[in-house]
Amino acid sequence: MNLLAFNPLQFLPEIPNPIELIQDNQTFLIELGIRLLAVIGGIILAVLISRVIPPILLWFTARSLSKEKYEEYKAFSEPFRKDLVRALTIIFINFSLTWLETYDQVYPLINFVADFAVMASTAWLISKVAKQILRVYGITVIKRVSQEVNDLILILENTLNVIIGFLAVLIFAQTKDFNLIALLTGLGIGGIAIAFAAQEALSQILATIVIYLDRPYLPGEYVRINFVAPQEDVYGRIESVGLRSTKLRISATNTLLIVPNSLMVTKDIENISRGTKVMVLFYLDFSKILEDSERALVDKVVQESVNKELFGLDPGSTQIFLFEPEDKPGTRARISLFVMGSNEESMIIRKRLVEIANQSISEQLQAQGLKFEFAEPTIYVDSPVTL
Repeated sequence: MNLLAFNPLQFLPEIPNPIELIQDNQTFLIELGIRLLAVIGGIILAVLISRVIPPILLWFTARSLSKEKYEEYKAFSEPFRKDLVRALTIIFINFSLTWLETYDQVYPLINFVADFAVMASTAWLISKVAKQILRVYGITVIKRVSQEVNDLILILENTLNVIIGFLAVLIFAQTKDFNLIALLTGLGIGGIAIAFAAQEALSQILATIVIYLDRPYLPGEYVRINFVAPQEDVYGRIESVGLRSTKLRISATNTLLIVPNSLMVTKDIENISRGTKVMVLFYLDFSKILEDSERALVDKVVQESVNKELFGLDPGSTQIFLFEPEDKPGTRARISLFVMGSNEESMIIRKRLVEIANQSISEQLQAQGLKFEFAEPTIYVDSPVTL
């Protein structure tokens, strides 16, 4: 070995050139800035485009459909228009994030969050569209099968929401190469063993799920329950609904009664707070003064249509009053009735049934040669039920 040729500096790490390091950092920062500006620009465009698409669709619909069909489409799409804008915004933002794809350290996490947001917003939009389809078109079909329109609609809505949510999670897991089916199978096998060890806890959880889905009561509502047949009913206010139990504030003693949810689902519960009804008031304006026979026909058609199409109608509440208004020629019919409802969702369904009843009245009266118009709008007035 030639000691004179030995150079100890060859074993030291190579020191980068400071000038080249500065240039690389500048290039990296410039490229990062450009990509971030592109992402910000994409987000701004996503917000603008998603807000423009619904009005464009309405414009095309107005040009291609008749006025009546256009109004139907507009009324149908109105409840989920904001959800459509939200879903489109998130989808377009997800596309703009592809500018960060070269940064392997952070992009997978950003992409996962963005894809999950797309999945959640799309599933929510599909759920709202399915709900609107059920309430606009499904009620007419279900009425022919069962009298319990309200219960069937709510059950179908909850079932569809569960199916849509499960499929959305399943598709999302498959796109991320995550075998959700294998995990569920493993959990199913393990769940059998857990079920034997924790039957009581599982029964509480299942009862809680039933309460949250069926919603027989909500925090803040007053209920009356009988827990033991010979004793008096318990009357109180729902304080909270927990994972295991329901807390009931008893009115007489102001004490707090904690009842397991598994017991609550087996009892008959009288919900006092939902003892409400809504007065429906609408007018029919006839172009001519009606004769006695025509007045009797109007009374008959209205009574039959209301009793046939409306469920949850307060018996004997339908009142029909015909008179000649002073400000215009012809005859005006004032129809008032009371419909019962347990919550906001059921009242929405009842209002849809009122619209169907109005269509039936219109078709029958027009078939008899009576020309009239519905005076807009239909008035709904909340009214407490006499206990």
